[in-house]
Formats: sequence, structure tokens, C-alpha cells
Amino acid sequence: MDRTYLPHEFAKRAGVTIRALHHYDRLGLLKPSGRTAAGYRVYSEGDFARLEQIVALKFIGFPLSQILELLHRNDTDLCAALRQQRQILAEKRDHLNRAVQAIERAEKIVATGGKPDWEPFRKVIEVIQMQTRKDWMKKYYTEEQLANLRQRWSPEVQAKSESGWAALAQDTEHAIASGADPSGEIGLQLAARRQKLLAMFTGGDPGMEQNLRKLYADKANWPASFNKPYNDAVDAFLCRAADALAKK
Repeated sequence: MDRTYLPHEFAKRAGVTIRALHHYDRLGLLKPSGRTAAGYRVYSEGDFARLEQIVALKFIGFPLSQILELLHRNDTDLCAALRQQRQILAEKRDHLNRAVQAIERAEKIVATGGKPDWEPFRKVIEVIQMQTRKDWMKKYYTEEQLANLRQRWSPEVQAKSESGWAALAQDTEHAIASGADPSGEIGLQLAARRQKLLAMFTGGDPGMEQNLRKLYADKANWPASFNKPYNDAVDAFLCRAADALAKK
């Protein structure tokens, strides 16, 4: 008969906290094998294998909500999910390697007493901000949505998106200055352009559109490197225009 462990014994042997075990239990990730007569949780030797899977998947970047789903999938689904996560980690490793290389170049310049070249430092900041923004976006979008976005997006699409938003912001500012009505013809045209630009990002996925609204509603937690492509006045005008377009 397999030996059983009380939570503090199991946590100590497994190298996790009792709080983590309770959290995994609440989420349905790791239920105790049973309970004592007094009602205390008990874990078995077999629970170590399950815990090992959870810790390993968490370490390579899967959120706990997705780990629960993965542990109920068949081997083929799990293999596909792991392959996708490996690709994400490989991309992150590439960004970190570039950051390390940029820091090494900066170190050499400083060590030789040469004239400081700020370009390597700028690259370090750029790489770190890029990774921070990607990690932050995972709060709002699923891995499937982000994978789909990576397939659709490119430097050309990025340039087209940026120029489109810049032109929309400028034209909206002109509309505001001229006293245009958001529900008038000009406002409706601007709202339609906004709708097309949003669709370029969301790919027409309703779930991604909903998550994008959540992101914009969570402004207090935006990273410093993220900003809307237009100011609050333009945003307010376009929102009113979008409401008018939806009602039409």
C-alpha cells in the first residue's frame, strides 16, 4: 500500500508551499487522494507525478487555468500545446540573447574608455520593452489568439497599421476642431475607418475584440511603453461616433 502524507509532509518533500497545495486544490489541479478521520487532507506517492506535471508546465510559462485544461487533454493535444509553448520560449530566448549581446557591446565600449555610443543602450531598452509588452498582453489574450496574431502580423502590416491610426487621429482632430458631430456623416466615416483598423488587429475574432476592450479598460495597469495611438479627446469622439455607427 502506498504511503500517504499530510499536507506539510507532502509540501516539504515536493519542495512547494502548503499554500500552493491549497491553491491547486481549489483550482482542481491537484486534489488530495483522501482525508484522515479528522478531515485532514492526505496525499499519496502517485500525487507527486501530477504535481511534477503542474510545476513543469508552470515553469515553461503555462498559466494555471490552461494547465488544468492541458491535464485533461489527450496526448496529441498536449503535444501540440507543448510545441506551441516551446516556440514562444524560443522567441523569448532570442529576445533575451539580443539584449545580452547589446549589453556586452555597451560593456566593451565603456571598458575601453571610448566615446559612449547610446545605440546599444537604446537597443537594450527596446528589446526589454518589447518582451515586457508581450508578457503583459498575455494577461488579456489567450495563447491561441496570440498565435493567430503572430501568423497574421508582419512588419508591413505593422507599418500599415501605424500609418492608418496616425492618419485617423489627425483627421479626427481636424473634425473636432471644425465642430463636427460624432453622429454626423464625417463622424460615421471616421468610425468606419476605426472599425477597419481594429479588425486588422483582431482578425474579426469576437473573443479578441472583447479582450481588446478589457485591455483598454485597464489603463491603470498599462506598461510605460504602451500608449493609445491618439489622445483622450480623439478617443472620446471616436467612441461616440462608433456608438452612432452601431445604431445606424
